[in-house]
Amino acid sequence: MPIVPPTHSVERSLRRAGARIVVGLDEVGRGAWAGPVTVGAAVTGLRKAPEGLTDSKLLTELRRRALAPVLADWVTAYALGQASAQECDELGMTAALRLAAVRALEALPVEPDAVILDGKHDYLGGPWRVRTVIKGDQSCICVSAASVLAKVHRDGLMAELGEGYPQYGFAENAGYPSPVHRAALEELGPTEQHRVSWAFMDGLPKWRHLKRVREEVGGSRGSADEQLTLGF
Repeated sequence: MPIVPPTHSVERSLRRAGARIVVGLDEVGRGAWAGPVTVGAAVTGLRKAPEGLTDSKLLTELRRRALAPVLADWVTAYALGQASAQECDELGMTAALRLAAVRALEALPVEPDAVILDGKHDYLGGPWRVRTVIKGDQSCICVSAASVLAKVHRDGLMAELGEGYPQYGFAENAGYPSPVHRAALEELGPTEQHRVSWAFMDGLPKWRHLKRVREEVGGSRGSADEQLTLGF
C-alpha cells in the first residue's frame, strides 16, 4: 500500500485561526526499556517537503539517516529535548514527555504560536496552544520532520551509550526489547540506563529487588505508562 505524503493541512488551519509560527512535536523512546525519551520540535513553514518525508517508523534506517541532514538544512528551525531514564523513573512517562517537550520548545530560536502534537493525548498543556493529531507523524509535514530528526538523534545516542554496555545491543535495539537485550537483562541485570520502575523488571527474578516503585499523588503505585510497558 503506497504511503500518502504528509501535508500542511493542519498547519494551514492553525494559521487561518491566527497562528503565525506553528511547530510540530513528536517523541521517540516512549516504549523503550533503556535510554532517554526524546522529543523533536520542527518549524517548517509552508514550503514543499523533501521527497520521501513521512513518519520515521515507515522509513528504513538507511533512508532516515540520509534524510535527517537534508531536513536539518531545510526546516526553518528545529530543536531536540530529552528526559533521562532516571527522570522517567522519577516523574513517570507523561511528565517526562512534557519535560522533554518543554526543553525542545525552549531550545527553539523562535517562539511558536501553536503546537501540533502527534497522538490523541495532550501531554504538553499550557501555556502552549496545542492541536493533537492522531498519526500526525504521517499526515503533518512539520511533525514528520520532527519524527525523523528525533529518531535519528536518539538512535545515534543509544549507539554511543551502547559502547559502554555492549552485551545489551543498544546500537541495534535502541533500548527497546529484543532477544539480545532480554538475555543481557536476565544475566547481567539493569544498567544505569534502564528505567527500573518499568514493568519489565517484574520479569527478572534475579533483579526484581532493584525495581523502583514510585509513589504517585494520592498513594497509587506506579503509573499507567509503566504498568502498560510490556514485560517478559
